[in-house]
Amino acid sequence: MADRTLFITGASSGIGAATAQAAVAAGWRVGLMARNAEKLEALAETLGPERAMALPGDATDLAAQETAVGEIAARWGGLDAAFANAGRGLSAPGTEAGDPAEWEEMLRINIQGVLWTAKAALPLLKARRGHMVLTGSQAGRRTVRGSVYGASKWFVHGYGMNLAEEMAEWGGRCTVIAPGMVDTAFFDKPRPDALAPEDVAAAVMHALSADPGCAVREIYLVPTG
Repeated sequence: MADRTLFITGASSGIGAATAQAAVAAGWRVGLMARNAEKLEALAETLGPERAMALPGDATDLAAQETAVGEIAARWGGLDAAFANAGRGLSAPGTEAGDPAEWEEMLRINIQGVLWTAKAALPLLKARRGHMVLTGSQAGRRTVRGSVYGASKWFVHGYGMNLAEEMAEWGGRCTVIAPGMVDTAFFDKPRPDALAPEDVAAAVMHALSADPGCAVREIYLVPTG
């Protein structure tokens, strides 16, 4: 299990940063992608240059993601897992009150960003029978009145199940992580009643550490109560 390599988008804070920390603690090497270069480089420095590399870039740019995974492969010889975690929500809920420009920005990251991670990483993952992990949501498992955000996560869940079937043809695995409310910068104020990013990171590591004969296709976790 030691010295495996994981690519994480949305890695500079929240779930992405917590997963990077958990992965390094478990002996993984991590390639970290996010737009905030300063935060990303500080995290990589904390994790140690022998275990982490900062790859500043925009997950909505396919070429940027291809460059990032190429840099990981050039440095560490390949890729064992990729975590399509970058995403965002909306400030105006619902369809009638929603902002179409904000929808476009959200769909680029929540849908295209996930597709670009898979497209960029799959050739390298296939060489090692690797693992894709996608950040879904409780909102992608149930209906939420008028929620365009929720609909974007329904895409992630459906796509993740389809991708799992595609990857199974060559021994790969795909897992959708579906958390309920998580106490991250996604919300304007702290939410002590929510899950911690570390809870979600633990779910990611559970999927990645499962026996090769066990494909964990979804983990659904919500705050107690």
